[in-house]
Amino acid sequence: MTGIEVLRPGLATTVQDWPGRIGYWHVGVPPSGPMDDLSFRLGNRALGNPEGSAGLECTKTGPALRFSAATTVCITGAAAPVTVDGVPVPQWVTVPVPAGGVLDVGVVPGPGLRCYLLVAGGLSAPHHLGSAATFPLGPIGRALQAGDRLTAAGGVTRSGRRVPHEHQPAIGHRWQLAVTEGPHGAPEFLTRSDIQMLLDTDFTVHYHCDRTGVRLIGPKPRWARPDGGEAGLHPSNIHDTGYSVGALDFTGDTPILLGPDGPSLGGFVCPLTVTRADRWKLGQLSPGDTVRFVPVRADRAASARTLGTARRAGLSAVVSTGGDGDDGILDHYTGADGTTSTLRRAGDDGVLLEYGAMTLDLTLRARVQALYDRLRELDVPGVGELNPGVRSLLVKFDPDALSVREVADLLTGVDDRLPACAQLTVPSRTVRLPLSWDDPAAREAIARYMRAVRDDAPWCPSNIEFTRRINGLDDIADVRDIVYAAQYLVLGLGDIYLGAPVATPLDPRHRLVTTKYNPARTWTPANAVGIGGAYLCIYGVEGLGGYQLVGRTTQVWDSTRHETPWLLRYFDRISFYPVSTDELADLRADLAAGRGHVEVADGEFALAAHQAFLAEHAESIAEFRDRQATAFRAERAAWQRAGELG
Repeated sequence: MTGIEVLRPGLATTVQDWPGRIGYWHVGVPPSGPMDDLSFRLGNRALGNPEGSAGLECTKTGPALRFSAATTVCITGAAAPVTVDGVPVPQWVTVPVPAGGVLDVGVVPGPGLRCYLLVAGGLSAPHHLGSAATFPLGPIGRALQAGDRLTAAGGVTRSGRRVPHEHQPAIGHRWQLAVTEGPHGAPEFLTRSDIQMLLDTDFTVHYHCDRTGVRLIGPKPRWARPDGGEAGLHPSNIHDTGYSVGALDFTGDTPILLGPDGPSLGGFVCPLTVTRADRWKLGQLSPGDTVRFVPVRADRAASARTLGTARRAGLSAVVSTGGDGDDGILDHYTGADGTTSTLRRAGDDGVLLEYGAMTLDLTLRARVQALYDRLRELDVPGVGELNPGVRSLLVKFDPDALSVREVADLLTGVDDRLPACAQLTVPSRTVRLPLSWDDPAAREAIARYMRAVRDDAPWCPSNIEFTRRINGLDDIADVRDIVYAAQYLVLGLGDIYLGAPVATPLDPRHRLVTTKYNPARTWTPANAVGIGGAYLCIYGVEGLGGYQLVGRTTQVWDSTRHETPWLLRYFDRISFYPVSTDELADLRADLAAGRGHVEVADGEFALAAHQAFLAEHAESIAEFRDRQATAFRAERAAWQRAGELG
């Protein structure tokens, strides 16, 4: 083994492996791994390591490391000054480091943003949920700090082995990204002229770009619909659905390319998705760079299996094949029980199946669960992550093993054989959580938004007052009473990372409907409680956010439980009880120390009983919805007059 002492950590140097943390997308754990996986894998290949062996990702500024034993390294990715004991050494070539030698990786001047340091034998790092990849937001691991000590398997391999020039990725300031249309494009969500605008525009990379996503600056879409209905007031809002890495996610009017640390689930339109073989480029996009999207046919997208034959990384341009010409729609069909379905393309390695109309219907969520459970039982080779949404299931697959047509046929075939879901009964625990109403941390998030993003938003300075107004309630106390009275059914996990639930009240009279921030907040405290569209979310980690905040609760992710750190499950029923700010702080501290306790009781949810409840209270439910719809229309009209909707 070779010991490695961190003398200088660099700006944001992390341990990564490839393909990262796979198998936990459905509970909000992103894959992480190297953002420019191509450079990373090529470096390992040059050293004779397995392509996925753990190494270091260095963002903008690299580290200085002292090696206890002689070894061999390879530095790839963006160009940076590299020395061994003060002597310059090349990148893309395996170079020796003597025992006691100091390897120094300097500042990446650009173009590009990230370089990679691979070591013979690979780094030996602790695994969490099956991977050594760092996810700092988790926190799963952290960036290097001075004084840290790493270990590598060690050994000396032949130096001077070069990654062939034609295999090295071309890194510049002007980028072309191969994309497929979908899952949510024209003419349902954006206009056809909006799609053409996306393809004709040179977008600029915003300074706010990181591993979660790369924000772009460009023209706003005109949109094909006035709002998102139950999903929110802005037309970018949809019922929460699974996301693909590389999706172009419109949070309001702001486009963001989702990275390997991005969210797995969310409620925003994604009209384009970067192909698998071009996603490495996201790791090298730098503020001020320009990006042009180039449509390609999904079945002709370059394979990621080979790095130098099926695709040539040295080519800076993407050859357009004109796109698929189907607006991202693979198929429409009607199942044996009359349920309509839409199959949407989610990149060249994903299919999104949606049930029914764009509305909140628990019968549809029950059908999603039945499909999800059946596919997990079948365990079809080539089918990867399965990620349930409110009325959808995202299916990721290996395009080297299955074609998109084969995946579509698989889904329609399994769906046709599903049992009727109207009588679905599933395990459903009751989970009682403390809620500090209008918590100071939530107010701080709003204040930061007003200082740094915009101070004229309709939901500022009080998200709770905005929620009252858009729902036609008489007093903000009514908002509080409804939230505490509601029982929220968990429909998805990972909405804002790490087991964070997207849930909706079982009683429609408790179903407050709001919209999401446009643009999103730049900071939200962990475990803030918010409402967006007709859904409630508990933020799993500190970070971005768009839901209207009403308070804060305790942790929904316990890292000390290594096998199943997530608290909640699909179809759990959450309710809140009031606590003070100080009481919440104590409860959070107890849980963090492993002393806390969450009140959980077993039970079940029967869809037939729920339907009977809706029928019994149909009149009062209709009255509530009518009042709510009137207020919602009035708010939308006010937004229209103010130019909020374009």
